[in-house]
Amino acid sequence: MENSAKTPQKKESKHFWGFPFTHFTYFFMWQIIFGYLTLWMEQVGHMNGAEAGVVFSAMAGLSLLFQPAFGVISDKLLFKKNLLFTIAIAAMLIGPYFQWVFMPLMHINSMLVAIVTGIYLCFIFNGGVSVIEQYVQRASLANGFEYGHSRMGGSLAGMVASFVGGQIFLWHPNSIFWACTISATILTGLLLFSDKVDMDNASAAGDTSNSLDLSMIGKIFKLKNFWYLSIFYIGTSAIYDVFDQQFIIFFKSFFNSAAAGTQAYSYMTTAQIGLEFLLMFPMPWIINRIGSRNGLIAYGVILAIRIIGSALSPSLIWVIFLRLLAGFEMPLVLVSIMKYIAGAFDVRVYATVYALASNFAKQISVFIFSAVAGNMYDAIGFHHTYLILGAIVAVVTLFAAFVLKKENKLQAGEVDEQGNAKS
Repeated sequence: MENSAKTPQKKESKHFWGFPFTHFTYFFMWQIIFGYLTLWMEQVGHMNGAEAGVVFSAMAGLSLLFQPAFGVISDKLLFKKNLLFTIAIAAMLIGPYFQWVFMPLMHINSMLVAIVTGIYLCFIFNGGVSVIEQYVQRASLANGFEYGHSRMGGSLAGMVASFVGGQIFLWHPNSIFWACTISATILTGLLLFSDKVDMDNASAAGDTSNSLDLSMIGKIFKLKNFWYLSIFYIGTSAIYDVFDQQFIIFFKSFFNSAAAGTQAYSYMTTAQIGLEFLLMFPMPWIINRIGSRNGLIAYGVILAIRIIGSALSPSLIWVIFLRLLAGFEMPLVLVSIMKYIAGAFDVRVYATVYALASNFAKQISVFIFSAVAGNMYDAIGFHHTYLILGAIVAVVTLFAAFVLKKENKLQAGEVDEQGNAKS
């Protein structure tokens, strides 16, 4: 075990740098879409809150089909890039779709365009994110680097996309989608020429190519801890997504003009993701010491404080301060979940557990709550809706604190064979 872990370290500089750039290009698109799609649908697509909610519900609903399939396929493919290429090529068409397809469909039927848009974006993002994440995580085990250090590329992308996205949206709203097309083209090139894996150490990532079968996957559903982790994600990360979907509309209500609110939102989100980027570097070191299970609980606590606090905020300053707390949340959950699944479940079904527990189960809640929350925003306002969402997060986090099992720290990569926390 120790020798296999040390061997790829000599090649880290050769086999590491492609992955942060892969994270950057993918999450640049992610931040553009989830940061500005709602605003674009409101100002350019002329959708109301309920119709925008249908787009996100459709994305979540189709995830219930994509994510389980993508998880199983990823566990079978391991380091083969067939599915990765399919997702990247689909992302290259984001610009043409919103430039030339969305509005003609909107003139036919607003619900039709909401469903079609949800299906298309779901394939690339809600379904595709688990494919990207588990691939880099497995590569980190084989190559001997910390996943969190590669994920810094995604955090940096979020910071850049938040700033650039706000500026180019004000310049020309459709340009945000062409920026996604350019980023997807670069991602395709990285997958072709850059990302390398030390196949001599592939077993460290759980070589399942000859052993994975449906009966093994079926056993996952008999594990109580799988259901506990799923409930945790349903009540925390899913609520985070619902909370975040139309947050920009809530934020703009503190300003006299839409343009001023959009620009301020761009600066604030850039600062938040900049904090996330800075914290991503020491976060693996922190999680190795407190444990990935405790990291997940800490994430839930901060999220509950942030949502409830936003509902009770007396001024814009408090809203901005609470938004910046998301810079702590993301590093906590991103590093913790990767290590926790590796340490609490069979590594041979790593991608399947990740897709089912942290994405599939999460999307069940998003599917239900996106449309519901969209109507609640219109009916009772943001403040009352946020109080309800925050209360759900608080209850679920308390539940998880009592029932989630502790991870195997050695298997999770948190300690070495002597039981010392890894640096």
